[in-house]
Amino acid sequence: MTENVRSHVIVSGKVQGVCFRMETKRVAESYSVLGWVRNNRNGTVEAVFEGEKSDVIAVIEWCKKGPSHSRVSRIDVAEENYTGEFLVFDITFG
Repeated sequence: MTENVRSHVIVSGKVQGVCFRMETKRVAESYSVLGWVRNNRNGTVEAVFEGEKSDVIAVIEWCKKGPSHSRVSRIDVAEENYTGEFLVFDITFG
């Protein structure tokens, strides 16, 4: 039996202007993870991931490194209640 989970992630460091959102979307979709990713005004990238636990963990692990030109200095992960509200993985604008 699979376990669906939801994680709310904030990634800090050199994570804007390095295709972080686009690559996060690509990686999330490759794992069939749904949700969203966006840049925040404070220079962080924020995302919500929903899907099978092992797939969400894999996407979070990727976020710890990010795309080649990024430099992740910190990642904060908060587990939330799974809602199943997403149909796709989107890049959003906050």
